[in-house]
Amino acid sequence: MISFRNFALRRGERLLLSDVDLALHAGWRVGVVGRNGTGKSSLFAAIRNELEPDRGDLDVPNRVRIASIAQEMPSLPDPAIDFVLSGDADVHAALHAEANAFAAEDWEAVAEAHHRLEEVNGYDATARAGKLLHGLGFPAETHSRAVSTFSGGWRVRLNLARALMTPSDLLLLDEPTNHLDLDAVLWLEQWLLKYPGTLLLISHDREFLDNVSTHTLHLHEGKAKLYVGDYTAFERQRAEQLRQQQIAFEKEQAERAHLQSFIDRFKAKASKAKQAQSRMKRLAKLAGTEAVRAERELRIDFPEPLKLPHALLRLNHADCGYVGGASAPTDGAANLVGAEAPPTRASSVTILHNVGFGLEAGDRIGLLGANGAGKSTLVKTLVGELPPLSGERYAHPDLRIGYFAQHTVESLKKGTSPIDHLRELSPNLATQSFRDFLGKWNFPGDRAFESIDGFSGGERARLALALIAWRQPNVLLLDEPTNHLDLDMREALAEALSDFDGAIVLVSHDRHLIGLVSDTFWRVADGKVEPFDGDLDEYAAWLRARPAADTLAGPVAAAAATAPSPAPKPKTAKVNPHKLAKAEARVAELETELAGIESALADPLAYADGGARAADLGRRQGELHDALQAAEAELLQLYEANAA
Repeated sequence: MISFRNFALRRGERLLLSDVDLALHAGWRVGVVGRNGTGKSSLFAAIRNELEPDRGDLDVPNRVRIASIAQEMPSLPDPAIDFVLSGDADVHAALHAEANAFAAEDWEAVAEAHHRLEEVNGYDATARAGKLLHGLGFPAETHSRAVSTFSGGWRVRLNLARALMTPSDLLLLDEPTNHLDLDAVLWLEQWLLKYPGTLLLISHDREFLDNVSTHTLHLHEGKAKLYVGDYTAFERQRAEQLRQQQIAFEKEQAERAHLQSFIDRFKAKASKAKQAQSRMKRLAKLAGTEAVRAERELRIDFPEPLKLPHALLRLNHADCGYVGGASAPTDGAANLVGAEAPPTRASSVTILHNVGFGLEAGDRIGLLGANGAGKSTLVKTLVGELPPLSGERYAHPDLRIGYFAQHTVESLKKGTSPIDHLRELSPNLATQSFRDFLGKWNFPGDRAFESIDGFSGGERARLALALIAWRQPNVLLLDEPTNHLDLDMREALAEALSDFDGAIVLVSHDRHLIGLVSDTFWRVADGKVEPFDGDLDEYAAWLRARPAADTLAGPVAAAAATAPSPAPKPKTAKVNPHKLAKAEARVAELETELAGIESALADPLAYADGGARAADLGRRQGELHDALQAAEAELLQLYEANAA
């Protein structure tokens, strides 16, 4: 499908890739890996014909339909589901044509629109768009909200949903798991495994790459090399190739030394001159195998805490949430709607009920749960940023917290250097102390004095972590610290956290990191925080076994931030299975009848009487749409009640 021949790519003055010769075939799922700055995103731009090759050829067949995640952040008045539907331009146009034709009561145009919808498989398009939104964590009641009301991270998700909605033969995904929670990452994996086209995927999440990719394209030092297999298979193959390369280099160096020794000894001796000349020719023909150049190993560390008491922090019978005058929520759906006003002073929103959670020295706890379930609310309550609505928070007098929030990177001061940030924390220390410390975090030499305005997202995240380490905390509360970090930096962070003596609470969608660091898991779901007795595979199985509606309970509650906190509802009995079956049958019956109506509307005979029958069918179609929406809402409530 895609072929590179003597391909070279330049960005500005910098040559990113050269002498690339390879082919990517239809149906492959290719993980594109390499350190930040090796040209991964620029390669995608070249495939989209947004960058011209510096040399050589890049061939993508003209008939290939390409979809990718838009980089701009949309701020539109369109409903979210319409924005996602617009990814399929043909369906979107046909749906608008249908709506306009009905509004004008132009029955011939209605017939044409229905015929077009059949051609482009448009009758189930709204349902497909809804499934994409649901899988990426959008509650049903947010599908009709304007795109402009969503916060930045959720608009990134909307861009992803729109890309997945776009009919394509080639799908280019650049860091699709950023801004997703673990639940959405697991859903996206399953979606991509069913994708019938060719996938090129840039990701720093090794578990995601292992589960999705069939091939790995490694960009390194201006070259691109293709490997068969997932990321782990690539690592094994590359390690073996480097080992063999080093063996060949050492063998060649030994032969060179032997030949040179003979030449030096006998080139002036007449009886050995011929043999010396022969060895000089052999020496000139040796391949010139390069020695393996070890990449600079990234290593970071969190200094030993100044003091490390045993019992550090505890919540007792705490209700966690937001009260009037508190900062607006940033959990999941509370962060879903950026334009929504914070609660009034008279109101409060309880996200988590009766929390009992403690931290002792050496604890390593991974928090699991969907966006909006309350993970960030719990972390903020532990930090002390949010006071408990009831119950108590106990903190040891020597508690020193290192807190990485999802907005920490954005809070770094523009126009300042890493040295400036450290000097603000410790104004009386010598500059050399700052330079020594920053060197350990891979900001060597003059990099410590550069403005962070020119730093990449990964460098800013690394600086934010360095500032936390500088304070020598005894508790680390890390909420999605890996966004923008490449694979090497994530490995370095995992090692540093493993060596940390204090307590850790970690929220992350990177399963490799959370699996390496965490000794225990706590699940945040349905307003509760409780230990999860299992590993990440068992959590994924638990997630799949839940009714689909369950995962919305947290976001729905959090999004209703303007309402007073209701009294706790008494626990209800399980729903009668006959009632549940009847509700499911009702939804199926309405869907069948609606499909029949839509099929009839696509038949030109429906308009033979001047449009009277089509008008009746159109009215019935509207009634069925309303009835189906009500039936689905009732079924959703039954699912929630059944799981309570």
